[in-house]
Amino acid sequence: MYFDGRSVPRDDAEAAKWFRKAADQGDAAAQYYVALMYRQGRGVTMDYAEAAKWYRKAADQGYPDAQHELWLMYADGEGVPENLEEAAKWCRKAAEQGLALCQFALGEMYYNAEGVPKDHAEALKWYLKSAEQGHDIAQYSLGVMYSAGNGVPKDDEEAYAWCNLAAITNADARELRVQLEKLLTSEQKARAQQRSAGLHKKLEARKKTAGQ
Repeated sequence: MYFDGRSVPRDDAEAAKWFRKAADQGDAAAQYYVALMYRQGRGVTMDYAEAAKWYRKAADQGYPDAQHELWLMYADGEGVPENLEEAAKWCRKAAEQGLALCQFALGEMYYNAEGVPKDHAEALKWYLKSAEQGHDIAQYSLGVMYSAGNGVPKDDEEAYAWCNLAAITNADARELRVQLEKLLTSEQKARAQQRSAGLHKKLEARKKTAGQ
């Protein structure tokens, strides 16, 4: 309530006080918010090291948003020494809990050998998990992989299908789709569009189920 001004005037110092009381009792959500307030300097003096400490407490309890933030802090060296292996570890934990952004980021790590060994098959796996949740850059990345044949057999139809899906919101995907279209026969394009429509239908069904 004090944090976002619901029912009472916003008061960051008061919010920090109550979050800290709950955090000291082991509440993971409260630990996450204590970390957030230290990171943003809301109600407390900004302190990245203190933020990392509280994110770690919440992350160790399996709180996915805290795991996400620890990934970023280790990747950027905020409040902790920069450590790409540690960043990848926390990114994976959040990805395994279904955070689409972390699934995409883990795919990027495997694709570019950042904190993990280069592994196109693993990159594909995590891109796919993210793409199936609607992450447009992951969808585009799948298009790139299928177009180039990186980690998968080259498949311009599959590349087109993913780029066509991502093109709704992603300019890079629209550009690659134009290039792929020149490589496809009319029959191949029709199949790829049908495949893309099927992917879109599954994505919308998943969103509907998640919203229930």
